Amino acid sequence: QGNVTQKFEIVQVFGLYTREGFHENFDCPIKVVALHPQFSKSNYKQFVTGGSKLLLYERNWLNRWKTSVLHEGEGTISNIQWRTNLIAWANNVGVKIYDISTKQRITNVLRDDVSLRPDMYPCSLCWKDNQTLIVGWGKSIKMCAVKERNPTELRDLPSRYVEIVSAFETEFFISGLAPLADQLVTLYFVKENEEEEEFRARPRLDIIQPLAESCEEISSDALSVRNFTDNECRDYRLEHAEGESLFYIISPKDIVVAKERDQDDHIDWLLDKKKYEEALMAAEISFKNIKRHDVQKIGMAYINHLVEKGDYDTAARKCQKVLGKNMELWENEVYRFKTIGQLKAISQYLPRGDLRLRPAIYEMILHEFLKTDYEGFATLIREWPGELYNNMAVVQAVGDQLKKDPTHRTLLTTLAELYTYDQRYDRALEIYLRLRHKDVYQLIHKHNLFASIEDKIVLLMDFDKEKAVDMLLDNEDKISTDRVVEELRDRPELLHVYLHKLFKRDHHKGQRYHERQIGLYAEYDRPNLLPFLRDSTHCPLEKALEICQERNFVEETVFLLSRMGNCRRALQMIMEELGDVDKAIDFAKEQDDSELWEDLISYSIDKPPFITGLLNNIGTHVDPILLIHRIKEGMEIPNLRDSLVKILQDYNLQILLREGCKKILVADSLSLLQKMHRTQMRGVRVDDENICEACHGTILPSDMAQPFSVVVFNCRHMFHKECLPSSGTVSTTTRLPA
Repeated sequence: QGNVTQKFEIVQVFGLYTREGFHENFDCPIKVVALHPQFSKSNYKQFVTGGSKLLLYERNWLNRWKTSVLHEGEGTISNIQWRTNLIAWANNVGVKIYDISTKQRITNVLRDDVSLRPDMYPCSLCWKDNQTLIVGWGKSIKMCAVKERNPTELRDLPSRYVEIVSAFETEFFISGLAPLADQLVTLYFVKENEEEEEFRARPRLDIIQPLAESCEEISSDALSVRNFTDNECRDYRLEHAEGESLFYIISPKDIVVAKERDQDDHIDWLLDKKKYEEALMAAEISFKNIKRHDVQKIGMAYINHLVEKGDYDTAARKCQKVLGKNMELWENEVYRFKTIGQLKAISQYLPRGDLRLRPAIYEMILHEFLKTDYEGFATLIREWPGELYNNMAVVQAVGDQLKKDPTHRTLLTTLAELYTYDQRYDRALEIYLRLRHKDVYQLIHKHNLFASIEDKIVLLMDFDKEKAVDMLLDNEDKISTDRVVEELRDRPELLHVYLHKLFKRDHHKGQRYHERQIGLYAEYDRPNLLPFLRDSTHCPLEKALEICQERNFVEETVFLLSRMGNCRRALQMIMEELGDVDKAIDFAKEQDDSELWEDLISYSIDKPPFITGLLNNIGTHVDPILLIHRIKEGMEIPNLRDSLVKILQDYNLQILLREGCKKILVADSLSLLQKMHRTQMRGVRVDDENICEACHGTILPSDMAQPFSVVVFNCRHMFHKECLPSSGTVSTTTRLPA
């Protein structure tokens, strides 16, 4: 690499990093010079010069310069760029590329805007890589890719050709180009119009992303150089050192060095623009690469900025991320929020895990809430672990506050929670019962407080009877049934609820209270009295009958009379007091007593509606002829025809059922008979293990060649024929030939 000083007839090369240099005088005018990319190596002493001709200078073995003309006749050569074996240059007509390895010119890219003077708007050239040349001229940029030609297409053509892969127009005139990864750095000469006057503005250094037919602007900076209002497009140049991200902007009076921004520069810019959140995010993402900034300091600057804006909630939320495990910073921030009256904002973000602040900090915040916000205080007590603060001190403070407002529900509930954490469950239970709080049952179960509620059963049931009874029944081993009944003796309506659920769970467990339950059901729950009487086997029937008769409970009295054996009196009550023939018929069907049917017919014979009911339902239990013969002649009976038709239909149905049953019976009998016959006719296995039941010898002879006879009964007993007393006693004989 070298810095080239260009003068007519003299070429001087100075090494930037070595002492190697080069100085030669030439006898022709030289405008531009391009060295071989590996000029510093002794084997590559080559360079080209441009003026009216493009000349290649090579040292021969005598260390003299050999000159070759590569191109001439198209005006002054204004720019030369050499990369590997490819030399690109620009003259008044366009851009050419020469392949020094094959000594062939491989392309000619013509100038787009011929109206521009080439000496005022010179061409800018740069190699992006060994195969891609970027050409900028006027407001046009082209990206030219050098490609190998297919061998079948060679003929007289060069082995390489150029394809323009991207071409687009820019807003301003191009003074210089340089590659930056897959992007481009462009130096623009800017002209602007104002009030119909054209003036020169500051040059711009842009980074663009080339596309196929356009480009996308990535960044743009206006450069402050001296006398920019007097400069032309040709007065600016952009140079870059390959392998380094340094770019040199050259103007007549200034040289500006540009370099890629690092993350520290980006964070500086964000902080200058007061974009603290983005700066903090950038620092967190690149914390390993930043050198001049600290993530926590940026975070503190962000928090300070939010506090100054009055956005206290966001500032408090950011403390979690920024302050992290630094307890000293946490305490400083808490005191700052106290000073500005915003303790509530930071309260929900304080550390509450393994790392925590001093208890005094949490107590200070709790006292602040206790003075101004009962609901917020209660929320903190629920959310904060009790070990964060001195529980007794907070209980005392709540007690002092309750002296001013002794019935405040939120304060009382919070005090109960504090008592619970302090394991003073009796005090918490008293408050919950007083408030009828839903958590009272959970507290009792969780801390096994059944011994403490033996004298508070009435309070629990007044609060929620169903939950209280379920809890008492689920824990009979801790609070006995006798104890519960004793506590509820003065509250019979609650006692009934308890005993009713006990009976539903187990009909025998509370049998000693069944007599008392009769009166309780009669008083508070008559719909369940009859089911109770049906299911209970420990209920005194006389006592139950007495209570039901006193209260004129007919259905219950009927049931008790029938259960005590007085069915005729029960039927009489149904007929006389209920007047319900259907119920009377159901009762008679249930008892299945011919005398009851006779009583029912006798009572109904002079009551046409009852006769209709009997005719409709009696056919399957009593011969309807008995009823029909006793009906007085001339009596009007509602729906008699329909009733008689139903009797006939029922009779026909019975006949059909009987015939069907008979057929089924005959078929089943025949099937079973055939099965029995097949079973009895089936052969019986006889082998060496069977013995004669008379002589106890093996049933089969040792010589199977001799004929023998064996008798086998259906009971599977076997005999030799000769062992039986006489052949006349044998009903069945099975002979097995040898």
